[in-house]
Amino acid sequence: MRKLLNAEIKKIRLNTSDIKNTIRNPVTILLDNVRSLYNVGSIFRTCDAALAKELVLAGFTPHPPRAEIEKTALGAVETVPWRYFKSTREAIEILKSEGNNIIAVEITDASRKYDNLNINDFPLCLILGNELIGIDNQILTFCDDAIEIPMYGVKHSLNVSVATGIVLFESVKIWNTIINNNT
Repeated sequence: MRKLLNAEIKKIRLNTSDIKNTIRNPVTILLDNVRSLYNVGSIFRTCDAALAKELVLAGFTPHPPRAEIEKTALGAVETVPWRYFKSTREAIEILKSEGNNIIAVEITDASRKYDNLNINDFPLCLILGNELIGIDNQILTFCDDAIEIPMYGVKHSLNVSVATGIVLFESVKIWNTIINNNT
């Protein structure tokens, strides 16, 4: 075994011109009042890696152009479709009108495990909240459902960019299993 060289990896990956015509996975990420520019940049990069449908930034979540976002996004701002809304509620209303199921990534009294998605959950918009307080209770009332990542230690949560990676890749894995079993 040997590590592939960057040139070898580039031969087997999409390039920036190909990605515009590629069918994306039916998973959108919505960030509700995430405060860290570096977390936003990291989430852009994760959305690119998972070929997410879109990244929606809402509330006081910072948005491009910002050098701090670019630093961790490593060019993903150019490869991930994104939009910004001043209001998370408005973003949810528009995403619902586009046919998305809005699922909060939050510990609630009714949340299910993050790996328990099914075909009826897609197209899917996963909403992740602020690093300190999570998703506002008012915003939760507009969500169709909630999923949570089990926490086995003392802490109640993960960094928002880490949590995004876990739920996004699990959602894509579930989606690909569904479509491969139905073909």
